[in-house]
Amino acid sequence: MSFKSVFGVVAALLPVGYCGYLLLYFRDVSGEAGPVETGLGPTMLGLGAVGLLFTIPLILKMVRLFAGSPASAARVEPLAEDSTFDADAALARYLARKAAGGGEAPVPPRGPAPRGGGFGRRSV
Repeated sequence: MSFKSVFGVVAALLPVGYCGYLLLYFRDVSGEAGPVETGLGPTMLGLGAVGLLFTIPLILKMVRLFAGSPASAARVEPLAEDSTFDADAALARYLARKAAGGGEAPVPPRGPAPRGGGFGRRSV
């Protein structure tokens, strides 16, 4: 477990805890009358919905933390030594072709050159 993944879980836990705290606070404020009679029913319902939405990233981060990330599971092995590509030979061929002047000539653009300008007055 890395510090970054643990910090991510803690950061995702903060909004869930805050919504839970507000739910408990509004329940205590409503007293014996109840949240519906005091008019806090819609507020508590909304806080519950927002709190549930905040649990989605928390759950995903916890699953990644305990199951391991897909990036760590799919580590790429270095190329085998019996590879047929030789980078040094390719670079030598490129430099030899460039020194001999056998490079391809750039293709000139077709049609008229685009005019400069942009927004504003039109020049005549």
